[in-house]
Amino acid sequence: MFEKFSKYLVPIAGKLNNNRYLQVLRDAFMLAFPLTIFGSIFVVLTNLPFLDKLMSDSAIATLQSTFGIASSATMGIMSIFVVFGIGYYLSRTYDVEAIFGGAIALVSFLLLTPFVLQPETGEAVTGVIPLDRLGAKGMFLGMITAFLSAEIYRKVVQKDFTIKMPAGVPPAVAKSFAALIPAFVTLSIFLAIHVIVTLVFETNMHDVIYNAIQAPLVGLGSGIIPTLIAVFFIQILWFFGLHGQVIINSIMDPIWNTLMIENLEAYTAGEKVPHIISKPFIEIFTVGMGGTGMTLAVIIGLLLFMKSRQMKQVGKLGLAPGIFNVNEPIIFGLPIVMNPIIIVPWILAPMVVTLVTYLAMSAGIVPPPTGVAVPWTVPIFINGIMATNSITGGVMQLVNLTIVFVIWFPFLKAADRVNVAKEIEAEANQKIS
Repeated sequence: MFEKFSKYLVPIAGKLNNNRYLQVLRDAFMLAFPLTIFGSIFVVLTNLPFLDKLMSDSAIATLQSTFGIASSATMGIMSIFVVFGIGYYLSRTYDVEAIFGGAIALVSFLLLTPFVLQPETGEAVTGVIPLDRLGAKGMFLGMITAFLSAEIYRKVVQKDFTIKMPAGVPPAVAKSFAALIPAFVTLSIFLAIHVIVTLVFETNMHDVIYNAIQAPLVGLGSGIIPTLIAVFFIQILWFFGLHGQVIINSIMDPIWNTLMIENLEAYTAGEKVPHIISKPFIEIFTVGMGGTGMTLAVIIGLLLFMKSRQMKQVGKLGLAPGIFNVNEPIIFGLPIVMNPIIIVPWILAPMVVTLVTYLAMSAGIVPPPTGVAVPWTVPIFINGIMATNSITGGVMQLVNLTIVFVIWFPFLKAADRVNVAKEIEAEANQKIS
């Protein structure tokens, strides 16, 4: 059964993992990662639950308004970083000047962005970009624009439609002139799109893409059923030795990150957080519990309840990394990869925990993640509190840890009995020899 399943799944997963555009998209989001972490830290610090016990309401408001720029200048304009990253990394895969690819992608995106702010007074203010267009609302248009502009730019360059400077000209000057015609062609195309959409259809590309593509996809991705399907494929890919987190995240990150930014925008504005499912939900309540598959509970079981020397040794090796959510020692040491005894709890436990967490947040028992980006290496309980701005987020993780342990325990005992029998047999053979 495993051979038949892997015959079809592994080639598809391999193609996804090696897909140029998915790799570029993953790298572009990682470009934004350290910046969003910086902004998230200040969101956490300015919204600590006990601040109202130490400071007055006016002091808290001053603190939040003063340091709110940290979030606005990072997570609030995340689309800019992603657009530049896509243009840069995609151009680099084609061996054309990457920095110009990133810059052209960014300008192409801005050409499609309405520089008009419509405040509550009803009077339009021109020359001002609404911040949401550079954040969650502009994410999908930004990605589409970046990919298209980088492709146009590199094709013009590869057709050799460039200005060549004589030898002796400084490299920076020569590269600038070489990018002149490709940049002009690419930006002219996006300016023409802007003019047509604005004058003929009396709208803008942000609203077109948001209503036609982004809103339906984000609405679908915020549901529990698609999330459970994604978790299932993460686990099954890892079972066959493929990095499921990287493959599935490359597809789902645009949706999960958009949901995260929308949550943060609502949270910092003092509004109700609109989504339960988001990037922090996936990371904190799955990966953030010992690594993919939530194997910190498995490590506890190996150390405390197993008799096999091999399994105890694997538990010892996996404990320190597992605390910081690194679990390759368990995945390949237990092993989990291609181990038929382990496949049921490996797939079942994360799906059950995801569903339980979703139901607890839907019922209001635990608040949903606020949208802050928590580094995935932060240990369990601490990261749960940081993600939800509530101690109940950490408690939810401990409940989930117990659920994972209960699901895994009988399967670990079965594996333990097999390993103990093998160890006894090996010792007996050694004595005979």
